[in-house]
Amino acid sequence: MKRLIKPSKVSGIINAPASKSVAQRAIAIASLAGGRSEVFYPGHSDDVLAAIRVCRSMGVEINEQANALVIEGGIKVPLSILNCGESGLGVRMFSAIAATLGHPVTLTGEGTLLNRPMEILGNSLGAMGVDCSTNSGYLPLTVNGPFPGGEVWIDGSFSSQALTGILIAAPMAAEDTIIHVNNLQSKPYIDLTIQVMSNFGVQVRNEGYEVFRVSRSQQYIPGRFDVEGDWSGASFMLVAGAIAGNVGVRNLLPVSPQADKSILDALGRAGASIFIGKEIIEVSSKELQAFQFDATDSPDLFPPLVALALYCSGESRIRGVHRLKGKESDRAETLVKEFSKLGARMGIQDDEMFIEGTGIEGGKVDSHNDHRIAMACAVAALGTRGEVEINGAEAVAKSYPEFFEDLERIRK
Repeated sequence: MKRLIKPSKVSGIINAPASKSVAQRAIAIASLAGGRSEVFYPGHSDDVLAAIRVCRSMGVEINEQANALVIEGGIKVPLSILNCGESGLGVRMFSAIAATLGHPVTLTGEGTLLNRPMEILGNSLGAMGVDCSTNSGYLPLTVNGPFPGGEVWIDGSFSSQALTGILIAAPMAAEDTIIHVNNLQSKPYIDLTIQVMSNFGVQVRNEGYEVFRVSRSQQYIPGRFDVEGDWSGASFMLVAGAIAGNVGVRNLLPVSPQADKSILDALGRAGASIFIGKEIIEVSSKELQAFQFDATDSPDLFPPLVALALYCSGESRIRGVHRLKGKESDRAETLVKEFSKLGARMGIQDDEMFIEGTGIEGGKVDSHNDHRIAMACAVAALGTRGEVEINGAEAVAKSYPEFFEDLERIRK
């Protein structure tokens, strides 16, 4: 699908999309809790729909209501391959959960997920004592429990998602689980995992993000869970306000453990006007200046930050490029390639991306089936000196299906 975005001002208020990161964790954990849970406001992103599909394949009854999922917990050995869609978090969570079933379970995916390396996931589960095999380091992946627990050492330098899966599965282990983690990345996402686990009655002892302890004597308790708004998706709309007018976003928690709430820090460094109220966060355009920002723990902010930097006077630098490997696209390379088509002056130096705040022209770009590339191009197009045509715009459905509708609501 192609979308044509014309230069325009923005003004208005929208609701943040549901956090797919939170919703996926809540759906998986509620499916492990014996009894009835209600997960409110989960959204309809592709990754959330994939999580629902996987849990149903493991025998969980999930009824979809207007604003909630009613989940009757209790997983079983699936009768077919588990399809995680394009969700990297999904395959990492559900491979660990499936390993607790003590029976071979195969997981696969679709689209870009088939090209994302799974070797580190296999190594992490192998360290847990799980028999795990991949297709030469890629999907499909087969796990075969038991999930013994005990004391293990894993590498956290590539992604925190493997640790998230192991933590969620740990209460079902045969022994107490003690996990030593080297060089853990994206620590806020582990905080998020621990918080959702706590909401369902399981506690994790975090010792400086180097050691995590989970007791096998705990059980997940069914209950009600409200999914908060997504800072990752909302960051694009907040950046739109900074470069093209004024945007207010509701349903965001300033005290959220989500890593991408640090978009407010970046916007502040760039000189945008920011108002944080009880029920709304507003960002308005001002004269913007170049900024420096470390996105190592929030790599999903790279695309909206590139859009922002294009309109900041001077050269901006964003650290953490190494975290962009293994995303829906090689996101660093894709950002440079596609924005260069629009006349951007940017590049990569060691672990930093540099962007000159010269603005961009119109032109044609491709999303590479990466939802965040599509959204970044659309937001950046608001300030261009010509129209921008985005090929593969349907990729936004992975995390923010209503993105283009919301953008139209605030365009003037």
